[in-house]
Amino acid sequence: MKWQNILSWLISILIPFFLIITAVRLLLNPLFLQIEYNHPTFPPDPYGFTIQDRLYWAGISLEYLLNSAGIEFLSKQRLADGSPLYNERELRHMLDVKILVQNILAVWYILLIFLVGLFLLAKRSKWITGYWLSLERGGWMTVGLILLILISVAISFNALFTAFHRVFFEGESWIFRYSDTLIRLFPMRFWQDAFTYMGLFTLLGGSITAVCGRWLARRSSKV
Repeated sequence: MKWQNILSWLISILIPFFLIITAVRLLLNPLFLQIEYNHPTFPPDPYGFTIQDRLYWAGISLEYLLNSAGIEFLSKQRLADGSPLYNERELRHMLDVKILVQNILAVWYILLIFLVGLFLLAKRSKWITGYWLSLERGGWMTVGLILLILISVAISFNALFTAFHRVFFEGESWIFRYSDTLIRLFPMRFWQDAFTYMGLFTLLGGSITAVCGRWLARRSSKV
């Protein structure tokens, strides 16, 4: 039926977005900070932050991105010498990042509800085999997309990083001095690793989705 074909392709197209956001949510975790800052090849802060300093202040920043507090949550934070954790330009950027993160997580919940709802519809209308095949196709689409992203990271991460920020942020609001706290906490190496981990997690999720979707489709077609 026509509506089933439309829904089938819609599911496949949405799966990459769902899996990418799932990977991003996994990285918004203090455990990732622990792994990253304690890696022996992670560059030290030339301006004096220790690993523990980075873990503490990055943890505060991560907490801000996920909680419901306003920008005052960060503006009241003070370093050991009494200076503000972030300057005004950094605070504006962190507010922009929070809005982006909160919107992405809202989309994740909407996609989850939508995919579960379509699963229930497929099961009720005896379209479940088509649903599983849609997941398989979406899984392989995810694998192809992520391979392209990982190749881009390997070829020129700076170009990918710049393109990402130009899409999601205005002007040069995301460019800072090396001495600014944001760069000291989150140097380019941090983001390169984050993109790589995101890609690997999503690649794994896409592969599992494709294989499981195929297996479930074969199983349901025999029932």
